[in-house]
Amino acid sequence: MPNQSDLLMLRDKLRAFAEARDWDQFHSPKNLSMALMVEVAELMEHFQWLTEAQSFDLAAENKNAVSEELADILLYLVRLSDKLGVDLLEAALHKLEKNAVKYPAEQVRGSAKKYSDY
Repeated sequence: MPNQSDLLMLRDKLRAFAEARDWDQFHSPKNLSMALMVEVAELMEHFQWLTEAQSFDLAAENKNAVSEELADILLYLVRLSDKLGVDLLEAALHKLEKNAVKYPAEQVRGSAKKYSDY
């Protein structure tokens, strides 16, 4: 898992990248969230017609393409969190704590049900 300094370094590189291209004007939260969803859809395309087993055993070429889509998702997510002033690592750790309460391990182990179904 990335640490705070890794995410800050990535955030700063993204800021510089966008600034050098005069793209900041296009990077509204609305536009970034939409771009993020497009990248997630592109990731899903790689798995769309695979079986569960096949999804774990990607050919090297497919794994590289999936890796690039994951990178695009991370980049847009970091950029969006920067624009909104959200500390992504702090938010993720907080959400993990909330999920631990919603989904107590001893109660949900081995089940994919939603917390409201327990």
